Amino acid sequence: MSKQFNFILFILFFANTFAQDTIPKFIGDSLYREDQFYIGLTYNLSSNIPNGVKPEGVSAGVNFGFLRDMPINKRRSLAIALGVGLTYDQYGQNLLISENENGETSFSILEANENFKYNRLSMWVVEVPIELRWRSSTPATQKFWRVYAGFKAGYAFWHKSSYKNGSLKITNSSITEFEKLRLATSISVGYSKFNLFAQYNINPFFNENAITQDGQKINFNGIKLGLIFYIL
Repeated sequence: MSKQFNFILFILFFANTFAQDTIPKFIGDSLYREDQFYIGLTYNLSSNIPNGVKPEGVSAGVNFGFLRDMPINKRRSLAIALGVGLTYDQYGQNLLISENENGETSFSILEANENFKYNRLSMWVVEVPIELRWRSSTPATQKFWRVYAGFKAGYAFWHKSSYKNGSLKITNSSITEFEKLRLATSISVGYSKFNLFAQYNINPFFNENAITQDGQKINFNGIKLGLIFYIL
């Protein structure tokens, strides 16, 4: 697991100690807002993968950010939230991304008996989430049910594929076929500070020019499952 992931994981659990039910609302505040900050931890899966590609090693992510909560009914049980966030994701798998002698990207599926230390695709994404929110909260209640459905538009400002096998190390941080525009839908459901989170990436990670050496298109999408914590 990378040092970046360890550092952000530390932030996640540190921030959780200040989660929402430790921050009391002012009783009688009829103009209260909910869940302005969020931080989450996910397990990352892939869909629509080429034949022979399978998960290998760590596939996980963290995300955090700020959302401006804007209630849209008198009871304040419905709201729209708009914000900005940052996500770090990595996908461990046996799809090796390298360059050939012409400087072109090469995609090859590693053999099952190849004993490599790690092979992963990592990325940092800045994103703009928007959510439609329902909750059972009141001005004096710190624990309540919630269902938040959302959409995210993001930009991957950094990405890198990393492979290591013994003394051999291959990295590529300028994959021309990589789609930097990231679009996703998400939903979080839970009670109090513990909430289940799911996200599906609408567009694939690579464009139509990404093809394996055996002729398969690489148009897989990301699916993220995990926990998300909200902070007032």
